[in-house]
Amino acid sequence: MAKKKSNESQLLELLKKILPKATDDAKLAQKIFSAVELELKAKVRTTSFKDFCEKVELPNLDATTVVDVTRQLKDAFGAGDVNVRVDKKEQLLEVEVDLPDGKLSHQIKVRPVTEESEEQEIKLKFIPFPVALPGDQELVWLLAKRENMSPEEAGISLSKIEEDFWASKTGQKLLRDRVDRTFPEFIQRAPAGLLSDVGLKRHYKTPEPIQVHRALPGGKPGRKKSA
Repeated sequence: MAKKKSNESQLLELLKKILPKATDDAKLAQKIFSAVELELKAKVRTTSFKDFCEKVELPNLDATTVVDVTRQLKDAFGAGDVNVRVDKKEQLLEVEVDLPDGKLSHQIKVRPVTEESEEQEIKLKFIPFPVALPGDQELVWLLAKRENMSPEEAGISLSKIEEDFWASKTGQKLLRDRVDRTFPEFIQRAPAGLLSDVGLKRHYKTPEPIQVHRALPGGKPGRKKSA
């Protein structure tokens, strides 16, 4: 997926260079660029949604299992309405997520639960990625990143999806509703799927103050005070 996104980014960069040379109409060039950008984003979103559905465990169609799958979808795509329909004849779930930027649909077939290989576990492992703002470095948002990402790469990805979020229909509607365009508002409202697409995860939507540890007299460590 990372390679695919890289290729798409290269294509957009190429269009930025070619379009002004191909036409003197700046508005037309911007219109073409925006249309291609939206199409690429839709393609990535659809692929990510299908990949997510393929990873969801569905050992049966019991009510508790269906509820659990629905919860996973809502957690991952919180910005959209999730609809799940059970098809017992075909032994599958018809899944549909209605997002502000479009509708996604896929089928999840009943399949036995298989143990993940060691290679998959390593690939999917997340490690802590605490984030603070320059103006208040004592408040920390507890995020996570894939272990194969450097802090710099994770920071660039976070900045990019924050920009994409505010440029989306959801973000534009929030701005029209007088929601401040700030990092706290973004991190509270961004869908989990938007973060996971770039290898990030949100543990908590609100920041935590840094706790300064002070040992008790005699060198014995004290208990951490609650924030």
